Amino acid sequence: MIIRTATIDDLADISAVEAECFPPAEAATIDEFKERLEHYANHFWLMFDDDKLIAFVDGFCTDEPDLTDEMYAKADMHSEEGAWQMIFGVNTLPGYRKQGFAGELIKQAISDAKFQGRKGLVLTCKDKLIHYYSKFGFVNEGISESVHGNVTWYQMRLTL
Repeated sequence: MIIRTATIDDLADISAVEAECFPPAEAATIDEFKERLEHYANHFWLMFDDDKLIAFVDGFCTDEPDLTDEMYAKADMHSEEGAWQMIFGVNTLPGYRKQGFAGELIKQAISDAKFQGRKGLVLTCKDKLIHYYSKFGFVNEGISESVHGNVTWYQMRLTL
């Protein structure tokens, strides 16, 4: 398996993986991914099985301490010098799940955030995934203000 950051050439593959991993109300659109890649392609961690994209993690950097719904749609809010690495999505194709691939990408995002001198990482997740992210050191801060996709989200933070 190969891990690397994204380029605009990965747009179609990223969008296809997202569509398989999230319901339409929660999935980012191809246009949103295009904008994200134009602003922070270096904050997409992609995993390939040969030349097939099987998993990715993405999110931008900001000085804002909490992840808001506005951030998903406004890639221009990214600040390369931002204190916090936000995680907007953790995606793994169904046939590749439960094999540790998402975990490897999360570890890479954490390692890069440390190297870049960030305060930490922030994500939101559904209640069934709180335990999963806790394994990496994320702490549950309770129900998020996010209403993305009309779902209850929990904000989790890993302080470095």
